[in-house]
Amino acid sequence: MSVQPLSVDVSHRPRRPARVLALLAFAQFIIAADYNIVYVALPELGRDLEFSGQTLQWVVSAYAVALGGFMLLGGRAADLLGRRRMFILALVLYAVSSLIGGLAANPGLVIAVRAAQGLGAALLFPATLALISTTFAEGPERNRALAVWAAMGGGGLAGGALLGGLLTDFFGWESVFYVFVLLAGGALLAAFPLLPSDGAWGGLRERRFDLPGALTATAGVTLLVFVLAQGPVWGWTSSSILGAFGLGVALLVVFAVIEVRSRDPLMPPRMFANRSLLTAMAITAVFGAGLGAQYYLLTVFLQDVLGYDPLRTGLAYLPLTLLNIAGTKVAERLVTGVGMRAALSAGLVIGAAGMVLLAVAVSPDSAFVVVLPGIMVTGFGMGVVWTSMWIAAGNGVGPDEQGVASGMASVTHQTGLAVGTALMVLVANSGTGSLDGAVLRRELTEGLETAYYMAAAVTLFGAFIAVTALGRRHRRQRRTSPSSEIRVERVV
Repeated sequence: MSVQPLSVDVSHRPRRPARVLALLAFAQFIIAADYNIVYVALPELGRDLEFSGQTLQWVVSAYAVALGGFMLLGGRAADLLGRRRMFILALVLYAVSSLIGGLAANPGLVIAVRAAQGLGAALLFPATLALISTTFAEGPERNRALAVWAAMGGGGLAGGALLGGLLTDFFGWESVFYVFVLLAGGALLAAFPLLPSDGAWGGLRERRFDLPGALTATAGVTLLVFVLAQGPVWGWTSSSILGAFGLGVALLVVFAVIEVRSRDPLMPPRMFANRSLLTAMAITAVFGAGLGAQYYLLTVFLQDVLGYDPLRTGLAYLPLTLLNIAGTKVAERLVTGVGMRAALSAGLVIGAAGMVLLAVAVSPDSAFVVVLPGIMVTGFGMGVVWTSMWIAAGNGVGPDEQGVASGMASVTHQTGLAVGTALMVLVANSGTGSLDGAVLRRELTEGLETAYYMAAAVTLFGAFIAVTALGRRHRRQRRTSPSSEIRVERVV
């Protein structure tokens, strides 16, 4: 084995790293909350703007398609154009699109706004992760920072439903858009004094932007996520779905050829030699397909089976939020103390156990207290995995490629989430047809039970990946200079 030092220049690290971390964690809360906040507002939004049953799902899917499709582009843009610039641009996009969303008076404009918010998230997420990875040294310091960041993300995913329920119940569906004008505006004001300057257009002074790679990757991934989101609605064998799938695959093949031949590729092939990053990409996909389906499944159970209104649905997510945050803190200690493999596999097994508990507990007559243990166990496991997988994604990656590394892991996460959600929608709604009343609730519950078991199986497969793909020992980290350089030794 040889030891290759990774030099990280920290001479321009911010003077107030705690405040910077608070800002970056708050940005992650915005992204996570925005993904889930519309779920509980959908029924009222659909009635008010007269959405059809087929188009209403695009209030959620438009965000996912744009987020997944533009993530690689956002990651590379953060590395080359500047992380601070992308961070600020994304927040401006969030604020403006959210204002338009609150004023929207027709379905098409709402869907366009959700796509714009997804684009904002695709720019903001990798910039945020890259700023954490270049501000805090790899090892315990970065692990602690990522635990704080992940806690806010986990809180945003679960708390978004709570916030959405409260806002919708008291102020109407428009408020789930207006709130992001305030949140993004506040983060934007803090970003200018807190984040260090990017300099003269970041990495473009020495490097070129791979425009052909960016266009083919963005278009290809966008088409595939579109297929996964729309397939259950139009039918997997429809000509439109098959055509979009074929074109998406062809564009990604072209992208791969471009990357191999490019002098400065969008996604450098050498990054696939990083086992920690590859494992993180696999785990983020499994997390999205398995544990990520929890938000859809639980919302359907609470609203369509138990008949909860938006406020009660939001409040029901509070235990999940609290246990999710607790899991993120435990993950930091597990990764630092016993290693990445143990942290990831333990979190995935716990999450799978929670899904099984939910599968056993759901019924048309279940009281909330009966499903609460499964909700809490699943939430804790999700928190452990969420933190650990993003630590793994940044390990051993140079500071000038942290953005694209986070983008790569984010694309697999969004793809897994799209696959999992499409599959769970299909399974949960199987056999419901035109049923209503008690018969519909019974059939829907049976579908949810099957979906929970499937999600548990997918999650356990993730534990198998973690155990087999990662070594027993973590990377050793050593600080060689007390001032401006951190040297990290990576065993290869």
